[in-house]
Amino acid sequence: MIDSNHQLPVTRQCQLLDLNRSSYYYQPNGVSDDELKLMKQIDEIHLRLPFYGSRRIKDELEDNGIIVNRKKVQRLMRLMGIMAVYPKKNTSCPGKGHKIYPYLLRHLSIDKPNQVWCTDLTYVPMAKGFAYVVAIMDWHSRKVLSWRISNSMDRDSCMDALEEAIELYGKPEIFNSDQGSQSAIYQ
Repeated sequence: MIDSNHQLPVTRQCQLLDLNRSSYYYQPNGVSDDELKLMKQIDEIHLRLPFYGSRRIKDELEDNGIIVNRKKVQRLMRLMGIMAVYPKKNTSCPGKGHKIYPYLLRHLSIDKPNQVWCTDLTYVPMAKGFAYVVAIMDWHSRKVLSWRISNSMDRDSCMDALEEAIELYGKPEIFNSDQGSQSAIYQ
């Protein structure tokens, strides 16, 4: 928006736009060839070992003969948008406004097959994205009745697994699932 050929000086244009004059003159530096090579090696390590953080990647680079500071590895990982895959804190906390349903199976004696089934959905980190696994299990026998793997967390794979289990084993008396958003497949 600033025009250096305008009748107002650049200083006044910056004041009117509430912009620091130094940000008008700033020319960002590009990434050097050495950093690009280092970023490529960090990316290769991350794809091979996605659970490595900046410390382990730094150690891996040193094993390959590249001496680099961990803070530089951190900065480049942030710049590339990569981070170690690990279980995060508080993943089981419900969202605001999420209704908590009472647990009705607490004192129920489960003593025969097809009395109570359960389902759960989990993910497996891959080099590019995630694989989602849904399983339908019988609580009495602990048998996996049906399962599906999908590259997206959609309802179809959950429904396919449930329909296959019902087709093979009949309908259960009770179908239990956790209270996650994707688990409302049998309503």
